[in-house]
Amino acid sequence: MSAVEIAAKDVKALRERTGAGMMDCKKALTEASGDVERAIEILRLKQGKKIQDLGERTATEGTVQAYIHAGAKVGVLIEVDCNTDFVATNDDFVAFARDVAMQVAASPTVRYVSREDVPAAERDAEARIYEQEAADKPENVRERIVTGKLDSWYRTIVLLEQELHNPKFEGITVQQLRDQLTATTGENVVIRRFVRFAVGQ
Repeated sequence: MSAVEIAAKDVKALRERTGAGMMDCKKALTEASGDVERAIEILRLKQGKKIQDLGERTATEGTVQAYIHAGAKVGVLIEVDCNTDFVATNDDFVAFARDVAMQVAASPTVRYVSREDVPAAERDAEARIYEQEAADKPENVRERIVTGKLDSWYRTIVLLEQELHNPKFEGITVQQLRDQLTATTGENVVIRRFVRFAVGQ
């Protein structure tokens, strides 16, 4: 099985089972030729105790948090889920939900939780624009240019791929912060959904 045949839903499922990053999951699945159990072994070998097989445990507990920005012109509601009510009321878990809500408030362009949530039609339309922009470049670099521009675009609209604005996080992404919490709690931490309200929009 080649990298092309690794489905996005399989990467997402492995990420939810292990708490590992999206690219790490994709590499592990590629190396394991799509065998999920083998991919978990590869991740555990490479990342050690940070990786836990959370199995098919669904995130049915969680919290809804709100953030209203100073001046009351921007507000965010966010749902973050986990496996147990014990973790749902944990201070670190609640603080994570609030920090992510604050990130959404500061990011007017963010619309989706993960890359997999972006509709294919929207992604393809964006890719076509970049392909036209790169049309005058040598053929061997066009694909890299388009991929690079798409990655940059994803970072503006996908929450998990954004670097946290709060300087206390020292430039880590929402995904990395989520992975840290998953490793600490030993549970699936899932940003289920969010909505951003802005006066006049």
